[in-house]
Amino acid sequence: MAKVVGIRFKPVTKIYHFAADGFEDLEKGEYVIVETSRGREIGYVVQPLHEVADDSVVGQLRNVVGRATAWDMLQMVSFRAKEPEALEKCRAKAAEYGLPMKLVRAEYSYDGSRLVFFFTSEKRVDFRDLVKELAKTFHARIELRQIGVRDEAKLLGGMGCCGREQCCSSWLSDFHPVSIKMAKQQNLPLSPMEISGICGRLLCCLSYENDFYCEARKLLPQKGEVVLTEHGPGKVIDVNVIKESVTVQLESEVTLEVLASALLKPGELQEEKPAEKPERSRRRSRRKKGKSASPAAS
Repeated sequence: MAKVVGIRFKPVTKIYHFAADGFEDLEKGEYVIVETSRGREIGYVVQPLHEVADDSVVGQLRNVVGRATAWDMLQMVSFRAKEPEALEKCRAKAAEYGLPMKLVRAEYSYDGSRLVFFFTSEKRVDFRDLVKELAKTFHARIELRQIGVRDEAKLLGGMGCCGREQCCSSWLSDFHPVSIKMAKQQNLPLSPMEISGICGRLLCCLSYENDFYCEARKLLPQKGEVVLTEHGPGKVIDVNVIKESVTVQLESEVTLEVLASALLKPGELQEEKPAEKPERSRRRSRRKKGKSASPAAS
């Protein structure tokens, strides 16, 4: 087991683990400086000292360098204020070079030594000349990072079709695979306009209840299956997982909605029929006796 602290660099992003040797007293919310693969960065503690399994640590476990000082925090705030201006300058330079790229965001490191530009593009972009020009303009190490449309929506933010802030911008730290099969499983309309988010990809929320639908469908009849109702046998033409009911088409072509719990088991309908036969036979015998007695009376 390794003793680590969980550090996050931006809100609603992945949590990274760092060794807390010498800083075991770090508390949640404290800002610290850590060594990353891209250099030193400021992050904040979201998980105080705790133990994790060794196999859950990916790569080399880096250590916390120290607590962020007031000067470090002042530098970070100062350079963050310069990011919008840097983004506009980069967009102008990219237009000069005629590069087919959409600049989304600029991010300075806390001390201004590194400047990262995030962009989207439908194809690969040769931006080597642009990087050289930007390095001369900003006097910092420049990185241009291509991202996907889902990451773009996360960075820009916005409102979802539900009327609330996008999940990816408000609380969803990792993207999970979403497939059209999930929409079919939940009987949702397959119109791209109705099941796609701002990013143009399938809604992330399609995966939230998918496990429930999969388990619930196992307990319900499938489409095309022949079931037995109190009105007779019929074929299932639709399944409503939320109501736990099925729409059945009887042999008379009449359709009706039946709760799955109200469906009969094989043999239950046949058990009722023998009880009805004696009553019918008594009625028939009475009719025959009446007919035979009428000529004698006359």
